[in-house]
Amino acid sequence: MNEPFFDYELPPDRIAQFPADRRDASRLLRVTRFQLGLSHHHFYDLPNLLRPNDLLVLNDTRVLPARLIGKRDQTGGAWEGLYLRQTDAGLWEMLAQTRGYAQPGESFTIHPPEDAPSPESPLRLILVDRTEDRHWLMRPEPEQSPETLLIAHGRIPLPPYIRKGRSQASDLERYQTVYANLAGSVAAPTAGLHFTPELFTRLEAMGVARARITLHVGIGTFQPMKTNDPTQHVMHHEWGMVPESTVAAIDRCRSAGGRVIAVGTTVTRALESAAKSGTLQPWQGETNLFIHPPYPFRVLDGLITNFHLPKSTLLLLVDAFAGSDTIAHAYNTAITEGYRFFSYGDAMLLLNAAAN
Repeated sequence: MNEPFFDYELPPDRIAQFPADRRDASRLLRVTRFQLGLSHHHFYDLPNLLRPNDLLVLNDTRVLPARLIGKRDQTGGAWEGLYLRQTDAGLWEMLAQTRGYAQPGESFTIHPPEDAPSPESPLRLILVDRTEDRHWLMRPEPEQSPETLLIAHGRIPLPPYIRKGRSQASDLERYQTVYANLAGSVAAPTAGLHFTPELFTRLEAMGVARARITLHVGIGTFQPMKTNDPTQHVMHHEWGMVPESTVAAIDRCRSAGGRVIAVGTTVTRALESAAKSGTLQPWQGETNLFIHPPYPFRVLDGLITNFHLPKSTLLLLVDAFAGSDTIAHAYNTAITEGYRFFSYGDAMLLLNAAAN
């Protein structure tokens, strides 16, 4: 087996700071799995690259405006935090930073974005405790649902390589898929950002079906691996769900001779988590599935995905799906041809040679 394609040099100007003017105007590199065949397209060409009876599986998670900016009430010093989840006790688990050590019982007042409507009441967070991994456990006041409070006071949590994480009003729409539904992510399932309602209409007209899973993208998606040995990496947990209707849609696709195409690495991990027994079944729960070479894919025939960061678990997943030589050739070609990388960048479509 070849060494995995795990690291590469990317010119900084290849990192997309803004999305394409139109979602489906992004570029699309068609890649043949385990071969060196490539072709260049735009995302609006996708209907020309798929076939009747193919099935696109989408992640319908919605990104929460989980980034909070405020001040320490006792000192007036700056404070910033990222909401991760609500615990069973109703506390907010957060990543947070401030100058100096904050004591349990200390309170923080959150400033809503300047372009947001004035909230009915201010949001205060009281530090209750810290977890073993140094996350903060905080009690919100008022005690309303996280989604309600974050929508009123939060900002879209862009990854640090996009404008140093500083969001603006347009990101509320563009860092969200057009089919986002269930709130719970702190990062977008970026392969889905390229789709438009009009593109879905064209795909449906030619007989390409759609199904959905949910996988809430966690903070681990921003974190690079700290080891070159995949067996030593501890994967983060994320909550996901594969409903019975999606399992049935995949069965119908198979029976009709179609291909199951995951829209993104999050869909890939959810489907493969649901098939860990060897048979795809409805599934709900947390997964820390780490897909790296070699891996026996049980569900997918194709994958749509953006270009991923060096030394990331996502890059290893794509390597496992298409082969090290193939992905190295695709990435090197994309860099040479001026493709845009990462969350707001362009995409790849990985399919078997039989689809040519």
